[in-house]
Amino acid sequence: MNILASIRIALRALRVNKLRSALTMLGIIIGVAAVITMIAVGTGARARVEDQIKTLGSNLIIILSGSVTAGGARLGAGSQPSITEEDAYAIQREIPMVQAAAPALRGGGQVVAANNNWSTVFYGVTPEYFEARQWTIATGKAFEPLEVQGAAKVAVIGETVARSLFGDADPVGQVVRVRKVPLTVIGTLERKGQSLIGQDQDDVILMPISTARNRVLGYSQAKRRNVSNISVKVREDADMKEAEEEIRNLLRQRHRLQAGQDDDFILRNLSEVLQAREQSSRVLALLLAAIASVSLLVGGIGIMNIMLVSVTERTREIGLRMAVGARAHDILVQFLVEAITLALIGGLLGIMLGVVGSYSIGHFAGWRIELRPESIALAVGSAGAIGVFFGFYPARKASRLLPIEALRYE
Repeated sequence: MNILASIRIALRALRVNKLRSALTMLGIIIGVAAVITMIAVGTGARARVEDQIKTLGSNLIIILSGSVTAGGARLGAGSQPSITEEDAYAIQREIPMVQAAAPALRGGGQVVAANNNWSTVFYGVTPEYFEARQWTIATGKAFEPLEVQGAAKVAVIGETVARSLFGDADPVGQVVRVRKVPLTVIGTLERKGQSLIGQDQDDVILMPISTARNRVLGYSQAKRRNVSNISVKVREDADMKEAEEEIRNLLRQRHRLQAGQDDDFILRNLSEVLQAREQSSRVLALLLAAIASVSLLVGGIGIMNIMLVSVTERTREIGLRMAVGARAHDILVQFLVEAITLALIGGLLGIMLGVVGSYSIGHFAGWRIELRPESIALAVGSAGAIGVFFGFYPARKASRLLPIEALRYE
């Protein structure tokens, strides 16, 4: 008997018991749909983390000032000003693995443009900041080294600030007042969205570091060269741990720290933090897929149960077919094809349900969904494998029946 004939017989047998076949396929349908949906949700979560990694900047190390102890209480990071612009320039100059080192001064307050105002944060930075944080210009241009040297009254603003102050109008060429200092907007930043902690990265104003220090913040002479943080971008082919160690050694040397003395600065390797977050998302996706796979297992057990019942009900039919010349191999193939057909039909229906469910979750819950062809192929392959695995025992049992005993079965 050829495969096509076995498939026709299998489909005819399934049509005879439509309700039972539908209930048998239900476990496979739910299992496949659950696997596709969970993989889509997990993959979407991981893709979102990857996008957030890109917005922060790859191979990034952040240097913060250290903490100070006052009255027995240790204050937070940055409470002891210790890092300077010169530290950033020395890092970029003396460590070959560093691609860019950008000092930054942070401030905040109300920003006014014409009749609109907005509370935001601003950073005084150098041109290297755009490279270190992988921030590109959407419209206009970034400020240049000469504008930094001359403390020019210019600024580049984020999308949120531009929308809040100017609406749909082009902000380039407009004037914003930051702490009563008028700054001309010379460019806008590409959108970055939220950070890993939910902070709006587009709610920001960037200005030359000299402008922030001399005109906006009005730092005293004692704080002339101190900065809030330094963003260090390490070259792609460099080892992050080695670069971090070299930066630490250089800063300890520049700050004249003795052996055994604690660092007066803090290094944060964002790549390690983000990789840990990405790994957590990957583990979560695998866990969700594993939980969904339980439904496939239950569906497979249901197929085996129904196939065993079918073998029992059709014992006389099996005996009759063997008596007129059917071989054990033909009986095995027939029942195996029935099991695989059940699984594959259930798998196809499960794919439809899984695709609809995935997009429904993405639409109503607002989650990012990544529906990939390989996840659908995996679900179909799993359904077929379950049909073979759980259908083999009933098919083998049917093929081993003796014709005489099968014909006598009541």
